[in-house]
Amino acid sequence: MRIVAILIVSATTAFADHELEGRNIVEGGTLYAENCASCHGAKLEGQPNWQSPDANGVLPAPPHDETGHTWHHDNALLFEYTKFGGKAALATRGIPDFNSGMPAFEDVITDDGIWDILAYIRSTWPEHAQQAQASRNPPH
Repeated sequence: MRIVAILIVSATTAFADHELEGRNIVEGGTLYAENCASCHGAKLEGQPNWQSPDANGVLPAPPHDETGHTWHHDNALLFEYTKFGGKAALATRGIPDFNSGMPAFEDVITDDGIWDILAYIRSTWPEHAQQAQASRNPPH
């Protein structure tokens, strides 16, 4: 019975995480360094006081390492947030007034490049965070 449960969890994780499987992690790391590190940190550490809005009401860039909340979100939201920018991505999910400083990268990074960056970020997390994030994705 235990083996069956392990196989079901493994299959669900692999199935639910397909957008990030087989990606170019090296390219993702390079794209991250070129486009993301200036705000989110070279070591994915984010900006200081990232949970407190600045004087303009904008939250600083969060960490993408295990200490942040990136791994709490599904693949689709992470992709949309990167491609369309934070405010636009959350507005489509019914949160129109979120004051995000995250710009849109749709004219800067290809869709494959965004997926490579997300796969790179995920590759830095410990196994438990990777599994928790994968469980947030709907099976396809």
